[in-house]
Amino acid sequence: MTEQRPSRQELIRRRRRSGFVGRHGEMNAFRENLARDPEGDDYQFFFHVRGNAGVGKTSLLRQWEELAREQGASTVYLDDGVHTVVEAMAEIGDRLGLQGLQLRRFDKLLATFRQREHEAQSARDTQTAAERVGAAESPPASLPASVAAQVGLVGLGMVPGVGAFAGAVDPQQIAQGADRLRAALGARLRSHDDVRLVMDPVRVLTPVFLEDLAEAARRRPRTVLFFDVYERTGPVLDEWLRDIAFGDVHGVLPANVQIVLSGQGRLAARIWNDWFDLITEVPLEVFTEEEARALLALRGVTDERVVGVVLRLSGRLPVLVHTLAQSRPDSDRTVGDPSGTAVERFLKWETDPARRAAALALALPLQFDEDVYRAVAPPGAAEQYAWVRQLAFVTDQAGRCRYHDVVRAPMLRLQRLQSPNRWRAAHERLAQTFRTWRRKREESLPSMERWGDATWREHRYNETYHRLCADPRGALPDALIETVHACEHGSATARRWTQLFAQAGSDTADDDLQVWGLRLTGVPRDDTPAVLAILDALLAHVGMDTAGQLRARVVRGRLHRRAERNEAALADLTAALALEPRHSDALVERAFTHEQMGNAVAALADMDEAVRARPDAWTHVVRGHVKLAAGHRGAALADFNHALELDPEQEWARASRAEAYRVEGRYEDALADLDRALAIDPEYAWAHAERSRCLAGLERWDEALRDMARAADLDSESQWHRAQFAGLLLDLGRHAEALREADRALAAPDGLETRDRAWPYTVRAWALHGLGRETEALADLDRAIFADDRYTLSFAMRGWLLWEAGQLVKAEHDFDRSLADEPLWPWAYGGRGTVRLYAGRDEDAVADFTRAFTIQFGMAGAESEVARPLVALLRQHLPANRAPLTAAIRLGALLTHQLQWPGVPRQAAAVLALRPSLGLLTGGSRILRRIATALDDPPEGADTRRTTWMGKLLAPILRALEPWRSPTNREPG
Repeated sequence: MTEQRPSRQELIRRRRRSGFVGRHGEMNAFRENLARDPEGDDYQFFFHVRGNAGVGKTSLLRQWEELAREQGASTVYLDDGVHTVVEAMAEIGDRLGLQGLQLRRFDKLLATFRQREHEAQSARDTQTAAERVGAAESPPASLPASVAAQVGLVGLGMVPGVGAFAGAVDPQQIAQGADRLRAALGARLRSHDDVRLVMDPVRVLTPVFLEDLAEAARRRPRTVLFFDVYERTGPVLDEWLRDIAFGDVHGVLPANVQIVLSGQGRLAARIWNDWFDLITEVPLEVFTEEEARALLALRGVTDERVVGVVLRLSGRLPVLVHTLAQSRPDSDRTVGDPSGTAVERFLKWETDPARRAAALALALPLQFDEDVYRAVAPPGAAEQYAWVRQLAFVTDQAGRCRYHDVVRAPMLRLQRLQSPNRWRAAHERLAQTFRTWRRKREESLPSMERWGDATWREHRYNETYHRLCADPRGALPDALIETVHACEHGSATARRWTQLFAQAGSDTADDDLQVWGLRLTGVPRDDTPAVLAILDALLAHVGMDTAGQLRARVVRGRLHRRAERNEAALADLTAALALEPRHSDALVERAFTHEQMGNAVAALADMDEAVRARPDAWTHVVRGHVKLAAGHRGAALADFNHALELDPEQEWARASRAEAYRVEGRYEDALADLDRALAIDPEYAWAHAERSRCLAGLERWDEALRDMARAADLDSESQWHRAQFAGLLLDLGRHAEALREADRALAAPDGLETRDRAWPYTVRAWALHGLGRETEALADLDRAIFADDRYTLSFAMRGWLLWEAGQLVKAEHDFDRSLADEPLWPWAYGGRGTVRLYAGRDEDAVADFTRAFTIQFGMAGAESEVARPLVALLRQHLPANRAPLTAAIRLGALLTHQLQWPGVPRQAAAVLALRPSLGLLTGGSRILRRIATALDDPPEGADTRRTTWMGKLLAPILRALEPWRSPTNREPG
């Protein structure tokens, strides 16, 4: 059936109903663009409307939105009601959902984020606000904003690999890295993807958002996203919008998705400079006289004298022309502006005193809904909310109304100047209203979750604004402390809180508030992180009391520690402890800083004091991890035991104790704890991964693979455990499967941060090496080093592959680089010794082999009994040109991949099995017997789990035997 097209008369009626006139050029340009092919070179997909307040930017956007919908487009309109990128994505998803275009995968992941954030907040310590900041109504800090400062030995995404890379890093360190993340985020998070989701939701959510947006866009000819009041939202949305519109760091934007920004100023050159040629600028000025007259005529204002007065009073500013025309004045006397007050200008023709009073009162709140209206409206106007919403200067967005700034500012000034006492009383009533709503919200909201709750934050924000307006000087100190707490919740919340001072300063004309507004809103947006700059400003000027200074020092210390500015972190945290010596957060943060600097003694001293100050399960578990990192296993276990006495259902503490048991080789005890933890939370990915490591220690390989695969499935967003799964497969010599899983981890659109990708690249490189694809393996190791040039494992691996390729100088350089960061690494010493042997530097080779055997096995007399005889033995059988041969590579692959940790008994057996053949060589039997003895019966405390370097070390011996073992040649070579 042919769709009936609208008639000209219907189109005219639509235009009349909208009341929109003028802007013909802008309307035509947008209409013509909608008719173009989105994939064509002439299609303009990014618009920026700009102009001063009151020129009609919002009205134009609303007309463009209506025009787009008439053309079959799906549209989304957002204003400054969104304060973060996550909120923007959520709002877009909600608005598209109302149009039948659900973003299902994104909605599911967003729900997971909100739940995990809630869980992380819930797990925060339950100290009262007074205990933390000394203020009765100040809630504890937000966990996600402070988490990075609580990471111990390694940072998020910096945990190295284990398994196939025997000797690279103790697997205990891997567990410590994961544990430290758990320590930072609390007991509730289930996996590494939960950690990333809470810490960096934009990077995790955006790829899924874009994928779902692309699916929705395929179901409409166009999708148009409008971002109004962009001068306020730009600081938090700029980089994200730039990246999704012009970059591919998060994925790709569908070609038929159009973006429209609207704000007062120009776009920030620092963000948009490279893309201005692709942005269509639409500058708006005041109405032309013809446009103003057309609007007045539409409103029935045609008397020339009336028109002249309106044009003079409004200055042809669209919002004022519309407002003055709204009540259709019938003579120039009714338009006169003798007082110039806001009431006379904007409410001149409203004769109902109650309505006039209500309209004035509603200028006081920053925004309002019907609940706020009923709280401030006089009794005679209690039912006039609908009337207020239709006023020309009121913008209504999803039930939230606000006055246009051009109208609100003079209305506020009028009330403040006419009666300061009434002004103060009105703001106090509004502050009390929002305080009542906030406290009602707190009845069902634990204290540690308050700053993470958007409704609570909104009530607190408005309450603080009205307190500042009522009593600027009296409310200032508490408002500054609140800004510190806002900083702990993240940069978006912090920036919004700083706007309080600028807004209240402008609305009250208070000098102190205006100065603070300039200090806090003028923080840089580039070199210095916003939160750090805000804290710098807060601490640089007098204004906060002792409690505020204490909290600000702790928060800033965390930020410095996260950026590895350790001295600055220590200075802040020490200053905080000078104000309150038993402040547990400051003690924990300083302990982490000391640990990061390698000062285990000072770290433990601070943690001991922290436990005395706050002897709860959380501090005991954190101290346990600090002790474990320092090698104090028994003391760490005692802390984990005590934590579980305090909270038997604490799954994080139980998993932590399991890790300590595993490090001591108590695998069955560890499994019992992990089973209990998983009974509490079956989707605890880290517990599944830890269980896999325990099962591997028991050589229960099928079960170990099953648990790591489960962890990988639960960690589907970050792909971290997927990479660990690949490593375990590589441990078992299953190179093709390891390659497949490493590919899956690396192929995730945003599953791994750049630095996180170093380890999966090394897994894939070693899998490729095992499959004989050496060129590809070297390329992957180059990628790993590019992703993280501090990842020593990649350098050592590349050193071995370069040795096999005969590039001895480059190989030695890589081993030097790895040993600079890991000076007790037998695998790297064995590699460098092999390279030096092939380079003819026998004494240097002896020294390296001595270190390797001494560190690996605690072998007394390693130089005389093994290293020197072994170098002499190898020297007999090296080819004249000192280049490694294919047979050596084959044996290296055999011993390195099929006979490696965690299967140490099989490796020992393999060496012993080879001994009769090797015994034909002079000295070979004695040396190998010594090595095999070390493998079978290592000295007390020796780490027998990492011996893969020996496969490479012994490769030339078997290579020398190859001719003898050949059926056509029965003599040794």
